[in-house]
Amino acid sequence: MTFQERIDADMKEAMKAREAGRLGVLRMLKSALKNAAIEKHGVTGQLDDPEAMAVLRKQAKQRQDSIGEFEKGNRPDLAAKEKEELEILNQYLPKQLGAEEIAKLVAEAIAEAGATTKAQMGAVMKVAQVKAAGRADGKALSQEVQRQLA
Repeated sequence: MTFQERIDADMKEAMKAREAGRLGVLRMLKSALKNAAIEKHGVTGQLDDPEAMAVLRKQAKQRQDSIGEFEKGNRPDLAAKEKEELEILNQYLPKQLGAEEIAKLVAEAIAEAGATTKAQMGAVMKVAQVKAAGRADGKALSQEVQRQLA
């Protein structure tokens, strides 16, 4: 079952269970996936699973950013709504790496890139992001690379 088929099946379940909040988030995600597919492959195109996961990560990141902005703007009602949506999206994301796993992955990336200074951080980040495959936040990776290259 592809990622998009899983979303369709979960939408049907949410409709049957009358879960309006979950259904709304899944419809939004399906729309974002369809828009990305049209943008990349044309009207009849389909995204493969890695491309679909990239769209999902982008949607989750947008929710995280919105939560921060709403909390700064003293809008806890809107922040709470975004948190609920983020929880639903997180159910579809792969398990995130822990701090120790990130440190190990970055150490491997540094060795693979042959980096010794912060000036080579870009090369290390490219390798680290490929190895993480969406299981680690770019900010966390960047901080760990900086720490290890210091």
